[in-house]
Amino acid sequence: MTACARALSASGAGLALTRNGGLLEPLLATDPEIGELDELQFALGEGPSTEAMATGAPVLGSDLSGPEAGRRWPVFTAAVDGRGVQGAFAFPVAAGAARLGVLSVYRRQAGPLRPDQLQDALMFADTVFVLALDHRRGLNTDLDSVVEAAFVARRAEVHQAAGRLAAQQRISVVDALALLRAHSYSSGRSLREVAVDVMAGRLHLANDHDASPPTAPHDPKEIGPDHVEKEQEED
Repeated sequence: MTACARALSASGAGLALTRNGGLLEPLLATDPEIGELDELQFALGEGPSTEAMATGAPVLGSDLSGPEAGRRWPVFTAAVDGRGVQGAFAFPVAAGAARLGVLSVYRRQAGPLRPDQLQDALMFADTVFVLALDHRRGLNTDLDSVVEAAFVARRAEVHQAAGRLAAQQRISVVDALALLRAHSYSSGRSLREVAVDVMAGRLHLANDHDASPPTAPHDPKEIGPDHVEKEQEED
């Protein structure tokens, strides 16, 4: 969250996740003030983050004091008036039909994000998405591999394979993506290769929640739970 806010010249960022497609729950924030803004959106049921979760698309509130923002989120914009926040940008932590939550970024000045900042924000959202998938399967992957996986998080082959796996195992698409990631990690193969084999019928994956987490093929460095939580928070 801190790195994301810094990259976007923002005052802070927050992360809210959902369980099984239910209500969003604010989880992380760079500071208490940003946490209050996230809580405010979800308490009111209105704002850029709520809209991003509903539509599955980024929502860019570049001027919260402007007439457009007032029409879209009248209660939220009235509530943040005087809090020193002029911009709120929300990016779904999602890929295809699998939606895990929303990454929110707040700025003190009004104005749009630059194209490079928008690309950075989307990359941070994809990275959080992959971290969340790995957390579901108990994987302690290093950040470099997570960033690399984020680049392929939206590939068509991966989503097709996740959809097929979800139907076969009668699980959610999110859990299917996590299962694909776990096999990719344990086998040392790329996520795309695993997806192609699933689609071709050459690979059959079982969803065994009682199984031990997969181990890495090449002696990964030991990373404890405290380090994983800290790494996610810094991202």
